[in-house]
Amino acid sequence: MNKTVQRIIIAVSVIAVIALMAFFLKDILIPYIKLEIANDLDGAKELLISKGVFGFLTVILVEALQMVVVFIPAEFIQVSSGMSYPFYIAMLLCDAGVCLGATIIFVLVRAFRFSTGAAEKGEKKIERLTSHQKKGRGTILLMYFLFIMPVIPFGAICYYGSRRKELSYGKYIRTVATGVIPSIISSNVLGAATSFFISRSLPLPLLILIIILLAAALFAVLAVFLNKVYFKEDEGTPDSILNAFFFRFVHFFRGHRQRLHIDDGLIRDLPAPYVMLVNHESFYDFYYSRRLITGNNPAYVINRHYMSAKIPRKFCEKACFIPKKLFAPDFTTPTKIMRTLRKGYSVVIFPEGRLSITGRSYPVIDRSAPFYRRLKTDVVIAEINGAYFANPKWRKRFYKTDIYVKAKRVISKEEIAGMTDEEFKAVMDGELYHDASDNIVCRYPQKDKAKGLEQVLYRCAFCGGLYTTKGAGNDFTCSQCGKTLHFDETYHFTEEPFTIGDYYDRLIELERKELDSLDLRAEVDTVIFSEEGRYRTKEQGVCTLTKDGFAYASEKNSFAVGFDLLPALPFSCGREFETYHDERLFYFYPKEDREQCARWALIVDLIKEISDEEENRE
Repeated sequence: MNKTVQRIIIAVSVIAVIALMAFFLKDILIPYIKLEIANDLDGAKELLISKGVFGFLTVILVEALQMVVVFIPAEFIQVSSGMSYPFYIAMLLCDAGVCLGATIIFVLVRAFRFSTGAAEKGEKKIERLTSHQKKGRGTILLMYFLFIMPVIPFGAICYYGSRRKELSYGKYIRTVATGVIPSIISSNVLGAATSFFISRSLPLPLLILIIILLAAALFAVLAVFLNKVYFKEDEGTPDSILNAFFFRFVHFFRGHRQRLHIDDGLIRDLPAPYVMLVNHESFYDFYYSRRLITGNNPAYVINRHYMSAKIPRKFCEKACFIPKKLFAPDFTTPTKIMRTLRKGYSVVIFPEGRLSITGRSYPVIDRSAPFYRRLKTDVVIAEINGAYFANPKWRKRFYKTDIYVKAKRVISKEEIAGMTDEEFKAVMDGELYHDASDNIVCRYPQKDKAKGLEQVLYRCAFCGGLYTTKGAGNDFTCSQCGKTLHFDETYHFTEEPFTIGDYYDRLIELERKELDSLDLRAEVDTVIFSEEGRYRTKEQGVCTLTKDGFAYASEKNSFAVGFDLLPALPFSCGREFETYHDERLFYFYPKEDREQCARWALIVDLIKEISDEEENRE
């Protein structure tokens, strides 16, 4: 039978069933649906109680309809039934409704191969969630896992299960009937608790506390089940449930804040594993790049400091995040990258090692062609565009904008094997370089674009005044000479220097002229993290920076680092700069002029650049 004819027949049948239910239950079903749409729990409760046995049927039929239609949430009927009937009756009614809906779905799928757009969307989520899991896991166990997860509707799970030929109706319906019980119990308990609190006029905060505790208990049960049963063998890999949970959590809070445009044409059919190198515009680049990768779950190389505390470290280890000390020797990271690739997982690396502060890519310090040859895998170079102005390093506010993520080039392992170190370096520098100001993706009508900009552009490019600049609204002003620059809607200044990067170039030239007399000194509050991050100590000291290198001195600690061992000085805008020494991480917080953090970092970069130029001439 033609699929179109099949769907027409099924659609007519469904409409007929709904019409019959509406005819016989017009005093209950239609008013109840109206109350559901209006989210009127009290009205729904009174309606169900007043209709006796027809109220029972309403709960069953509405629950079943929500299963078949998929996109209607089931929580409303479950909560309202919990408010209206004793707990055991509410649970049985909801479970009966789920089983009725699951049976209808089973018949529609097996007999007519019927589906809906919402069901197909839900099934695609399931396929994405399970596409990387190892074969051999039972569909029944998978369905139990999916029923416990709060992100996929029951109906979509039933459509998915109905299409699995290995499931007989008996196994299928037993799985559905038992798998939905935790969710039904939680919703019914919520409804019963709400009814109890209303009838007793008990304080609302106590009800909220109970709901939070109930949710925490269910989540704990879910976590134990997933870690100890379903995903146990994936622990410590990118397929782990903790990895999936982390990216789901970020997607929940960040996914709807941006308009992401993904171009994965070059890698859509590229087999894993491979190494992906990405430019670094904003803190959320890990999320944007993750949306580019389909077909395999990658591991990410991240700042080791994020894994310093015990709980985050355990989480990251089980989620397969690979730690890397910023701009310090770290021999364990390459080993972990190679092991991850051998297991069949791709690895994502941000070679700049730090966020761009001007919208321009930092020079890539690690261009190690021998290392990438040893990996014997393809290298993908990807580009993120638009993220810098959405959330630059120096501004707290997040703008909702367009962000483009694109796979730019694939360098095969054969190509890498045939490249000289210089050729590979040239490719890395060329393909990874990006200037956000030259690639404006949308208009920025916001009225506070310059706020906080002095944390990067710490010096006046016109009079040379130190720490005299200030960003307010869309204006950037020097208090010493009075010069004001204004941002337009493309995030360009309306006069020279037209971009943040151009302004920064002027600061570089000012600092270059003063290098011969360089002698920076700053009194700092220092926080020192132990090698494993298990504890930290605080003290006060003095940092100095000369042409010979960086030095720190306090009552308990003293060390000096030459620029041959200090490739860069990472910093947080307007807060601190940092470096490693003897396996410990030192955070330095200047007591005055916190804008100087950017200056210290710039000067280290400048001296490193001059040193590289002299080395190349030799």
